[in-house]
Amino acid sequence: MSETRDTPPATPYHPEEMKATWDLKVGKSISLQGTARWTPAGVVTAGIATSAILLAFAAVMRARR
Repeated sequence: MSETRDTPPATPYHPEEMKATWDLKVGKSISLQGTARWTPAGVVTAGIATSAILLAFAAVMRARR
């Protein structure tokens, strides 16, 4: 039997990806940690989606008058 292991790739999926990590501590007992990863293509896609939502909202508000 062959054994398979889930190992992360040695190189990132997108060479231009950006990563962020943060730690938030409140007092002695509360600690939050977070990470984010984004690519330029993801930023463009989010911009297009936001524009489409705002355009649809404007059309609904205009038709409501």
